[in-house]
Amino acid sequence: MSERDILARMSPHKLKLSVASIAFAIGCLLAVSAPVHAQDANKIIDQYQKAAGGSKALSKISTLTIEGTFTSPDGSKSGSYTFDTKSPNRYYSELNVESGVNVDAAQPKLEAHHLIEAYNGKSAWHEDAGGGVSSLLGPEALQMEDAALYYNLHFNNLKKNKLGYALIGHTQVRGRDTFQIELTSPAGLKRNVFFDAQSHLIAKESATIAGINQEILYDEYRSVDGVKLPFKIELRRGNDVFQINVTRAVLNPVVGERVFDFPRKSQVQLPDLKAVFKEIRDNQKAIGKIKENYAGTRDEEETEYDNAGKVKSTENKEYTFFYMDGREISTLVKKDAKPLSDDEQKKENEKARKEIEEVEKRQAKKDARQAKAEEQGKEDENIGIEVLLRTCQITNPRRERFRGQDVLVFDFEPNPEFKPHGLIESLLHTLAGVLWVDEKAHTVVRAEAYFVGDFRIMGGLAVNLQKGTSIILEQAFMNNEVWLPTYEEVHLGARFLLFKGLKVNAVTRYSDYKKFNVDTLHTVAPPKQEQK
Repeated sequence: MSERDILARMSPHKLKLSVASIAFAIGCLLAVSAPVHAQDANKIIDQYQKAAGGSKALSKISTLTIEGTFTSPDGSKSGSYTFDTKSPNRYYSELNVESGVNVDAAQPKLEAHHLIEAYNGKSAWHEDAGGGVSSLLGPEALQMEDAALYYNLHFNNLKKNKLGYALIGHTQVRGRDTFQIELTSPAGLKRNVFFDAQSHLIAKESATIAGINQEILYDEYRSVDGVKLPFKIELRRGNDVFQINVTRAVLNPVVGERVFDFPRKSQVQLPDLKAVFKEIRDNQKAIGKIKENYAGTRDEEETEYDNAGKVKSTENKEYTFFYMDGREISTLVKKDAKPLSDDEQKKENEKARKEIEEVEKRQAKKDARQAKAEEQGKEDENIGIEVLLRTCQITNPRRERFRGQDVLVFDFEPNPEFKPHGLIESLLHTLAGVLWVDEKAHTVVRAEAYFVGDFRIMGGLAVNLQKGTSIILEQAFMNNEVWLPTYEEVHLGARFLLFKGLKVNAVTRYSDYKKFNVDTLHTVAPPKQEQK
């Protein structure tokens, strides 16, 4: 509609105005005078990249170093700031803080400490004000991983890296008009980025990193090797505010991997991992027998997302389960918090009965195979975690506390010199992550793993598990005798039969563990339980 048409509608000689026509005219005028809302997320990102130096220049940034000094608004804190990134997903942020009150200018009483948050491509970790260094777990680790990916992409290849984005609207930052775009990570985490409507550069970012709500405001952009970088940064970290003056900003300097790894002071000498994993494998049968005395409840929540990161559907299921030959025998009892009908429950019970029969058959075959191997003086072939030692290389060994127990923790990544053979070795050779091992209990108590590249089954014709697909497994020490599952988290990006794409997050929580004594299991429901 043209301005002449609008004026014609508003003219009393042409049309008697009603409330509805006035509202319509105002709406049309707003559409003419505020083209801001007509822009979409792709255009805003394109404008940002052009203003920042161009997508080609941004794609050539392999490393970035920003250094500066800071003070807090009240002058109670000062120090230095360091920020390093390295492609594809390394991240390091350090605040070297001196805090206190200068009661005597000649003898200032200041307390120094470091606040460090980092991601080395496998592990997320931090150093707190007390000097303690530890791995980050759960949502905090995912937030660090998300930050590492975001700060290395510079808004290139968002879809390829499974990052959804959408225009939220128009708002103001420090009195200036900005466009707000919401990014959604493969794990469903949200980050908001505010682009200046005039300069098209980033004015502000807000996200939760390492469990702390953070806002970062940028100003005084300058060109560094053809790319615009901010030389004034205001970091709002929880209740703290740090006003940072950038003294050095460098594109593509040499930044070693050691920058992102755990400090050497926190690392330890690795034990003989081959011996450790042999003990874990040998102990599995004993652990399996103990687990058969336990039953519990498993709650699953599955969320499917579209390409923009918006939720398409959510499904909740509740199961009861017990263990048999190291496997969970599960029975679905609720969907979306509603009990199953009698007919549905009968079908689920029948499924569980068939599963028990299959486990018994497999157990008999396995026992026969193991007996034959022992007769021949050979070890039964077992696809155990020791395969990891052949396919991967181990880094950053350290000792930490996990759920009240002392554990050995280390990172793993594909060994570039290893040539995998077969499906299992190929799968493991595509993984990187972290393992937490209880050496006394001879078991892995937590594992994080993700695909460093696409993993194709049948050349991708059947399934293509996409880069970034990840899984977290966690256990807790129960009754001072056995580690049992408590939490699982899967972030799946996959394509089936070359056509159907899938982006799903699934969270599983285990609870209500009860112990019972039983010699054999012949029914779906476990025997009468006695609380311990």
